[in-house]
Amino acid sequence: MPLDPEALGRALDEKLTLHSTLCRREAGAFQQAVKTGADVVVACTQEKRLFGELGQQTEGALSPIRFVNIRETGGWSKDAKSAMPKLAALLAAARLPEPEPVATVTYKSAGRLLLIGPLEEAERFAAVVGDALDVTIFSRGGSGAQERKYPVMGGRIESLTGWLGAFQLAWSQDNPIDLDLCTRCNACVAACPEQAIGLDYQVDLQACKSHRACVKVCDVAGAIDFTREPVAHSDSFDLVLDLRRQPAFLQHAPPQGYFHLPPGQENGPKALDVVIKLRELVGEFEKPKFFAYKQKLCAHSRNEQVGCSACIDICSAEAISSDKSRQQVKVNASLCVGCGACTTVCPTGAMTYSYPRANEQGAKIRTLLSTYEKAGGAAPILLLHSQERGQVLVEELGRAARVGAAEGVPANVIPIAVWHIASIGIEVWLTAVAQGASHVALLATGEEAPQYLDALRLQMEVAQSILEGLGYEGSHFSLLQSRSGADLDQDLRLLARRRGATPKVRARHAVSAEKRTTAELTLDHLFEQAPKQPESIALPAGAPFGSVTVDKDKCTLCMSCVGACPASALQDNQLAPQLRLVEKNCVQCGLCEKTCPEKAITLEPRLLLTPERKQPRVLNEAKPYACIRCGKPFGTLKAIESMLGKLAGHSMFQGAALDRLKMCGDCRVIDIYSSENETRIHDV
Repeated sequence: MPLDPEALGRALDEKLTLHSTLCRREAGAFQQAVKTGADVVVACTQEKRLFGELGQQTEGALSPIRFVNIRETGGWSKDAKSAMPKLAALLAAARLPEPEPVATVTYKSAGRLLLIGPLEEAERFAAVVGDALDVTIFSRGGSGAQERKYPVMGGRIESLTGWLGAFQLAWSQDNPIDLDLCTRCNACVAACPEQAIGLDYQVDLQACKSHRACVKVCDVAGAIDFTREPVAHSDSFDLVLDLRRQPAFLQHAPPQGYFHLPPGQENGPKALDVVIKLRELVGEFEKPKFFAYKQKLCAHSRNEQVGCSACIDICSAEAISSDKSRQQVKVNASLCVGCGACTTVCPTGAMTYSYPRANEQGAKIRTLLSTYEKAGGAAPILLLHSQERGQVLVEELGRAARVGAAEGVPANVIPIAVWHIASIGIEVWLTAVAQGASHVALLATGEEAPQYLDALRLQMEVAQSILEGLGYEGSHFSLLQSRSGADLDQDLRLLARRRGATPKVRARHAVSAEKRTTAELTLDHLFEQAPKQPESIALPAGAPFGSVTVDKDKCTLCMSCVGACPASALQDNQLAPQLRLVEKNCVQCGLCEKTCPEKAITLEPRLLLTPERKQPRVLNEAKPYACIRCGKPFGTLKAIESMLGKLAGHSMFQGAALDRLKMCGDCRVIDIYSSENETRIHDV
């Protein structure tokens, strides 16, 4: 692994000493370093445990220790001699402060395990985990052992909901044989003349002719009772192991604490992995609260109309639901798996990712790109991959390159581990390009939900359309779908040649916590440096930028759309009957289109680049209608005439009542009051 301490030191603005056997003969140098109190970065993740323990055992150790992998990510590759800029960038990013703490979600598990499935298989798994967990079996029957070591329930499952430490099973006992009392002696099976009882110890009520011979032979155990009415039950569990073919949860990301092992996988490596995880899930656990939600920015619902439902549609854990009564969405933090896809597709930034926060992720990317360029690197490519399967593939590729079985990670490809590739979206990608990234690639490894990949492709299409419209040539975004280290090796060889044009002057702004603010700063910079200066760029449907078109013949300027707009893109004018649009605020949520009673509004996805984008633009205006009594304008001529035309034939609006529709609110009250007084005087 070729390393040039002088070149790395110049890039990092400090003098470096190379330690080639730090984890063995030179461990003393590490111990001396951690006593200084300065940040210590260990460029080896394989020996992370060793260095962590060594740091704890070193008397007087003060330094925080961080780890970064520069070996599999570039030091072991065909391009290793050219990888110094990348290695410097990785080391610089590793020195950044740790992300700020975030709120956590707590799970408590006492080890109450529900096993669902055929009795024989359930009892076999119960025997493996029964010493560590409190096991209850739910089965429709099966040829299990005669000796009952665990409680057995049987019947029809009505519902199974919840998560780790809080599962709720609703079921009804609807069969004459109580499996918990049954001793599996098979006497009932032999006694039944219709053979209505099988080895699952359930009665086929269609075949049963009511001889009740089974009841007689089961008199001692008392497990059979045909007079028993179906009884509804509800039980709580901490963990669930489902051995049925069809899982209880159909979403891509089932609740934590739920495991599904369909027939055929009971004896494979997955079964062993499940058993190990089940035994470990006893106690109290915490995970980060991955999201933050700002209801005032949410474009989901207004005036009982649903507009944007992007976060609900994409959530693979079904953790997000609609709360129309409060005109917002609800997120169940216990079900959330932290993929961040909801924050990526959210057009307004109402849903933001918290682990790490957007500004912390942006600081890391900016540090990587600026250090890479300072160290003499050219055309950097960012490779975003997951911290689990994606990290495994990258390290597998590096080790294969070490023995000459692969070429490894190219010198200009900078891997970045993220919690999930769906947690970073268009505003961060474009910012990376503005800061010098020639390409941004996302590595999908097969563990992602299909809707995530669809959403990422759409966002890439939007981002690429913007860059092409501005004249930045080349390919800037790609979604890699690699299933093995060999696949990744081939994909990265092709990726290394995908170099899109970048601005000559690098953007220096930070990624903001506000999504739209980041997007605006980035778009402004890209436009200022763009080879082309178009007035607007057409974008694909679903883009979070665009305009609103109003059919003036239909629009009555009722301003329902203004009240529905969550982003203050549509505005009225207090001085005149006007409907105006500030296009930079429009997120294309569709609430205005759905709210408009006249169906006069359509959306137009595009990116306007002229100064008018940030200024109110009149979409429709009309002559004011003056009150026939005081002359004060109180509506539009078109709206009042439309209302008069619709109500003129109604029996309640004739004569004076019809004239009152032509009055302002104050005069209408005065006229009604005056009319009532005149009627009283006339009666007297």
